Amino acid sequence: MKKLLSILGRISISIVLLIFLFKRVDSKALMDTIKGADWRYLLLAFSIFFLSYILGIYRWKRLLNSSGVSVSFARTAISFCGGLFFNLFMPSTIGGDLIKGFDLALYTKKPKEVVSTVLIDRLGGYAGMVIITVTALLFGYRLIPEPSLLLVMAMVVLILLSAVLVLFNSFIFDKVNKFLGSGIGGSFFRALKNVHHEIYSFRGRKRVLLINLLLSLLMQASIPVIFYITALSIGLRTGLIYFFVLIPLIGAITMLPISIGGLGLRDAATIFFFSKIGVTNNVAFAISLLGFSYTLLISLMGGIVYVFTLHTRRIQYNKAK
Repeated sequence: MKKLLSILGRISISIVLLIFLFKRVDSKALMDTIKGADWRYLLLAFSIFFLSYILGIYRWKRLLNSSGVSVSFARTAISFCGGLFFNLFMPSTIGGDLIKGFDLALYTKKPKEVVSTVLIDRLGGYAGMVIITVTALLFGYRLIPEPSLLLVMAMVVLILLSAVLVLFNSFIFDKVNKFLGSGIGGSFFRALKNVHHEIYSFRGRKRVLLINLLLSLLMQASIPVIFYITALSIGLRTGLIYFFVLIPLIGAITMLPISIGGLGLRDAATIFFFSKIGVTNNVAFAISLLGFSYTLLISLMGGIVYVFTLHTRRIQYNKAK
């Protein structure tokens, strides 16, 4: 019942945010802006978006290899696709990570190793986002002297540092686990304790972590470029630096588990931050919706792959027994 109420609450937040946003924009002008987008720019942006996900599969595959999980790129991609699809219905992108980790762990029968790679992969992506954002803020804050940017950035950095300390420091992990083990989030931390040894072992694989971070930086750097090209498709001409400052922060806010798939929350954050550089609500909302269309299309493609390989996965699973 608690889980059902939590899901209904997040759906309600997404709906309320979307209703509020649509009341603040000219719906007809918004639709005209989207319909008038240059499809060539959109195709280019989607192509980069698609390639970034291929790179994401490769990044995860490298971590699996380093943990002794022998699985093909195609099988890794199938689990990855499942995570993409279920992200549409989960409270945050972390939900999709759990799905893809569970799917591959069931097949490989190495749950601790697989889950540890999922967590390290997510942490690497988050670290890449922080580095990109901090670097962009160093060069771009004078262009957007908005205190709320620094506040969000401080929150993002604090979350990253906390995660690193908890996952890679046994003393702090034990203290946190003891504190939360029987309270809120206790089941999560008890499960995490079972894979902590695998996560901790990555401390000795510095080359693996470095390559993971470099791949994450490349992927995270592509996201502002994708949104910049999307903005060009609807005629918005503004500096690329603004997208490197704003888009990662919007992405960090979208990860908050208070809506379904970031719907509504992503759009509200986009309108709020882009208004600081003089972009109208209609244009900012259009950029957000077009950006979400890439995610929607990729996720649906992932769902198709995941569903149509279900029979094959069952055969593979039976053989693995």
